[in-house]
Amino acid sequence: MRHINYLVLFLVACCAGACSSPGNDAKDAYPMFWTWQDYRPGMNFDSICTIMQEAGIDGVMLNAPTPDDYRAAIPIARKHGIEVYAWLWTMNPEHDRDAILKEHPEWFSVNRNGQSLADTTAYVDYYKFMCPALPEVREFIKKKIEAYCEVEGLNGIAIDYHRLVDVILPTTLWPKYGIVQDQEYPQWDFGYHPAMIEKFKAAYGYDPREQEDPSRDEKWLQFRCDQITEVANMIADAVHAHGKKMAASPFPTPKMASQMVRQDWGKWDLDIVFPMVYHNFYTEDISFISDCMIEDVRDKNPGTTLYCGLMVSDDMQASMDAALNHGAEGISIFTVSALRTPESRAMFKAYADSVRAVRAENNGLNPALSKSTRVTNPFENMDILNRINAKIKELANVPIPNIADYKLVKERGATKYYEVKELNTGKTFRVDFYFYGGILSGWNVAAK
Repeated sequence: MRHINYLVLFLVACCAGACSSPGNDAKDAYPMFWTWQDYRPGMNFDSICTIMQEAGIDGVMLNAPTPDDYRAAIPIARKHGIEVYAWLWTMNPEHDRDAILKEHPEWFSVNRNGQSLADTTAYVDYYKFMCPALPEVREFIKKKIEAYCEVEGLNGIAIDYHRLVDVILPTTLWPKYGIVQDQEYPQWDFGYHPAMIEKFKAAYGYDPREQEDPSRDEKWLQFRCDQITEVANMIADAVHAHGKKMAASPFPTPKMASQMVRQDWGKWDLDIVFPMVYHNFYTEDISFISDCMIEDVRDKNPGTTLYCGLMVSDDMQASMDAALNHGAEGISIFTVSALRTPESRAMFKAYADSVRAVRAENNGLNPALSKSTRVTNPFENMDILNRINAKIKELANVPIPNIADYKLVKERGATKYYEVKELNTGKTFRVDFYFYGGILSGWNVAAK
């Protein structure tokens, strides 16, 4: 993939400085470089803001336990020229989780096996998602959001965990839990709370659990997405009523998010969106970032400004190039603390400054913006094929694998199952590709 280096374009911008035209106000309305950051009372937040400033970060999604914590943090951030959005977990409560579990166990989501998160675990102990169909849950979330909106100086609200449990985890996380999720399995398929079922039956006249395979019922999938959307837009109404901006940190694309966590965020009334395009969780290839941005430009709410959330990595500059050159207006990193040295922060700032300069010289536009609308075909991407070959080499225990042609043997949902033979050993391997939302979202190799 071709990446346009902003540091090179920066030199061009510097040479043309005397002829610059003013930036586009719409593009300049929001900070361009952000981070997610936890805040706790007693921490040295001024020091953290200094680190953000050193890295050229001008916006922070801050996770603090109470509204009063934001009242303490905002003046410090403003001193450093940093805007603050409250980073709030919604459907999966965080700071008040234990109290809600104790007082309202009936609020929590239920899987296809009938197990409630009030007394069962999905992946990790802190996954305690509530049911979006319950009016009591909606009212609780609304009041919580309004309490944070009353904080003077807070620029906006950025919601997170606004979804259901992952029915499909990103592929690189499967080994951590000893699972393979090539299809939707009942224990991870949530949204079956009695209130959700009754609401669906009232609308469509049947119980989705009566289907031979509920995961193939498009009405049931969309219904659960729509319940999450209704709560998101209720939050947006409250946020906008207080004169603040509405943001969210969802899964990589609306179509992927709908399939993986019932999160159809293209229909949310967002001012800004920070999709978490953590390519190292999926294909581990930078093409995943550009693919997601292509889809997001097409499928986001037209009134929403698109950013790209990235994890700090060794290929940081190429990752940011891929995002910005395929439609992102800016970047958020998880997290600034991963820029551990003054040198790494200086390099990040040089990149951020170069992007700002290039945009300023081009009236807020990106001269390197790609017009591509084509997403990755794994058989045309040698980086991905080389990763797969390396896995086959490991499993076949050969110095250089000799791979025959891939043979498609089955398709089910988002998964395409291939078989391939390693000719030196005669061993056959299964290679599965996962196309969530139509994007290559991961792959898996196993000996047959």
